[in-house]
Amino acid sequence: MIGRLWGVVAEVGEEEALIDVAGVGYVVRCGSRTLSRLPGTGETTTLHIESQWGEQTGMTLYGFLDRHERRAFVMLKTIQGVGPKAALAVLDVLPPGELSAAAARGDQAAVARAQGVGPKLALRIVTELKDKPLGDGVVSAFHASATPAVAAKPTASGEAVSALMGLGVAEPAARRVVEQAALRLGDETEAPALIKAALQELGR
Repeated sequence: MIGRLWGVVAEVGEEEALIDVAGVGYVVRCGSRTLSRLPGTGETTTLHIESQWGEQTGMTLYGFLDRHERRAFVMLKTIQGVGPKAALAVLDVLPPGELSAAAARGDQAAVARAQGVGPKLALRIVTELKDKPLGDGVVSAFHASATPAVAAKPTASGEAVSALMGLGVAEPAARRVVEQAALRLGDETEAPALIKAALQELGR
């Protein structure tokens, strides 16, 4: 899975940004606060990524400028009724530190300011986050419980296959072209180079 992207800002839309990494454009869904803080087109940026796989949508990448925001996003998604859109909306109005403080004082109204978050869901959020500071240890525990299997650090080939699948390439085809690229370029080739070579194999 993709955990971080470093590349050039190619486009910024209302709900997503296009990040160019070694010639490959990654569509990253972001909250409005993150999008407003991105550097200008043509400038480099680093986004902390949370990847989500869906049967219908394939891989979706959610991007954050701060790793604590990414981890807070993960924690929010573990709460019943909070999907990715609602989690992003909450973080748009309450950065992690403010969200933690709002939960600690039971400030349901502060959370309800998020677009699409009603009073009942806001109450559930503050109740479940109360006394749970959004620090590394707590959020990592939530992330582990939300991830059925924690794999070792992904290989360059694995990252390249995931990236191609995120671009809409079927898994068998992605694995085939990445293997071909790895054979041609060598086992020590980094993921960005493998992705670029694999896309050339696909004729893209």
